[in-house]
Amino acid sequence: MALANHRLSPNIEIVALITDEAHTFLSSTTVREIASMGGDVSSMVPPHVETALKLKFKELGESQQMVPITSLRD
Repeated sequence: MALANHRLSPNIEIVALITDEAHTFLSSTTVREIASMGGDVSSMVPPHVETALKLKFKELGESQQMVPITSLRD
């Protein structure tokens, strides 16, 4: 976003302030993708959600698509 804005108005300086992880937006798609690859999501979701994700991806197995792809039409 900053690069696009800079291209539109190169004379304006851009400063990015990054928030602490505890105060940022976290996409459920990101969590599902991390969990589908066996990543640790324990710091991102409550324990019961982490357990449900592990069970779901174990149920799907490696041959199935882990993160559903959604088209822009959906």
